[in-house]
Amino acid sequence: MKKIFTLSISLLFSLSLLAQSDSDVILGYWYNQEKDAIIKIYEEDGKYHGKITWMLNPLDENGKPKTDPLNPDESLQSRSRMGMIIMYNFEYDGDNEWNDGNIYDPKSGNEYSGALTLSSKNHLDLRGYVGIPLFGRTSNWSRKLD
Repeated sequence: MKKIFTLSISLLFSLSLLAQSDSDVILGYWYNQEKDAIIKIYEEDGKYHGKITWMLNPLDENGKPKTDPLNPDESLQSRSRMGMIIMYNFEYDGDNEWNDGNIYDPKSGNEYSGALTLSSKNHLDLRGYVGIPLFGRTSNWSRKLD
């Protein structure tokens, strides 16, 4: 009886590790569609977030680090784009999908509801929308391989 209990516990633990690794497949560094930024996707407290870690053009026309001047919150307009969290609170729903997150676009100052779909090991579809996903736009990201 003790062996069956130990085996059951081991099996449940192994299955939970497998489920965790499925959800973590998006972790790492991703180029946005324009290839002008790299976003690090990371997990924190069971939710997935992304922050800017590299920019092709990190400086503005005055040679200073780019900030967030289009943000509707005036207190955030002077924050640096480098290191900015632009996607947050995504939850893994299975079948290579993460939903119920938010996406902030520093190029427009707009925030959207979001969904992520891993279309292949190195390609991620990021859908931003207002209201329902039908009314939105998809951006195709590629994994940074080097």
